[in-house]
Amino acid sequence: MTNEEYICLFFFIIMLFSSFSAHSTEAQNQIVEGLEPHSITIIGERHKRPESIQFFRELISRYLQQDKCLTIALEIASNQQTTLDEIVEGRKIVADIEIPPMVDHPPYRSLMDDLVAMKRRGTCLKLIAIDGGELNVNRDEWMAERLAKQVRQAPILALLGNLHTLKRVDWYTSVSKVSPYVAEILVSQGHRIKSYPQIWLDKECSIQNGLISSDEQKTVSLINRSLISLLNAAKYETVNDVIDGVILWECG
Repeated sequence: MTNEEYICLFFFIIMLFSSFSAHSTEAQNQIVEGLEPHSITIIGERHKRPESIQFFRELISRYLQQDKCLTIALEIASNQQTTLDEIVEGRKIVADIEIPPMVDHPPYRSLMDDLVAMKRRGTCLKLIAIDGGELNVNRDEWMAERLAKQVRQAPILALLGNLHTLKRVDWYTSVSKVSPYVAEILVSQGHRIKSYPQIWLDKECSIQNGLISSDEQKTVSLINRSLISLLNAAKYETVNDVIDGVILWECG
């Protein structure tokens, strides 16, 4: 490769990174602006995606730069809360906490290490484990209850599986027993909920993300294809009352 070709490649990489940073920053800013007192914001994810964890971490950092308080809710069994508290106190380490296999991966534990470090430095941060785990309970009802109990001046930012972000599901009448997801339960109780599932156009595409408004027709198609197709439910025609936007991951 010639020097000119190396230079062209270098500038291409810089432009690609800059594009990613610009889109990512814009998406994060819009979400952070919505983190208001007495509100709950749910970031959906496809489990075990490192870029999802990084996006969530950056949301937290960006919000905390304002010197405000924040509560972080994680999809970890609530019976691990004591262990989580002991980790913060320095009596245990992150390796000691039990995380569901469907959620657990190195970036997730790295996130927890970072959050614990922030907490120890005196950052106004509260960490809560909200899942029902192996308890004989409806997971969504349990998580909604745990979140509702934490609603106060400090906003709540939760990282949950994508389906938990849906504020409404139009189940087919053939479904005899329907169970609303976390967001829908909380909305029905009158809580201020914002939800943003993360969707990947291709499972290999994780270079660039952007936030697409729930008003856009593209968002309807994305939700129907990526989430509703997994359920015995009717496709949406509009999603304004279902989610607040989609964090879309693309190849760039």
